[in-house]
Amino acid sequence: MKDVIIATKNAGKLLEFQSILSQYDLKAISLMDLEDSPEVEETGSTFEENAVLKAEAISKLYGKMAIADDSGLSVDYLGGEPGVYSARYAGAEKSDAANIEKVLLQLKGVSKEERNARFRCALALAEPGRETVTVEGSVEGYITEEPIGENGFGYDPIFLVKDKAKTMAQLTKEEKNKISHRAVALQKLAKLLKA
Repeated sequence: MKDVIIATKNAGKLLEFQSILSQYDLKAISLMDLEDSPEVEETGSTFEENAVLKAEAISKLYGKMAIADDSGLSVDYLGGEPGVYSARYAGAEKSDAANIEKVLLQLKGVSKEERNARFRCALALAEPGRETVTVEGSVEGYITEEPIGENGFGYDPIFLVKDKAKTMAQLTKEEKNKISHRAVALQKLAKLLKA
């Protein structure tokens, strides 16, 4: 099995990567497994730019293949927000509960028809001596009026998946790994890895 560094310190994200990449004989390790791993600043204005920044910095530092993602929630009524600020939407502390509360507050009284949203994910694969590759995935849905479900992380409890009648947080890990924005992007990336 070949090691791939996943440029994250998010345990939930790492689990998603591990379960999908293991099918391709790739062992996903994270920045939590590496000593003195840096926090790469996300200074890009798009998900893709941030993913490339992280993947290239980590690949260069450790001399290995690295995959980075930048992903988040995009709500039409909020002009695409939280967008690239999804993780720290309610402040620098990165609190899922506070972020959810802020989105729900901004959508108070807004009809279901106007609560369209999507989860978006950009993945970048960097490897020494090779050109960085990027792919994107998304999943459409709506923002609920209150959190529903216990699974997942981030905005999962308020994201009702279109055609599912369940929030992301009500899906099992297996169900989520088939349809999530990260899963869609990872499947595209996996095809490239096979090639």
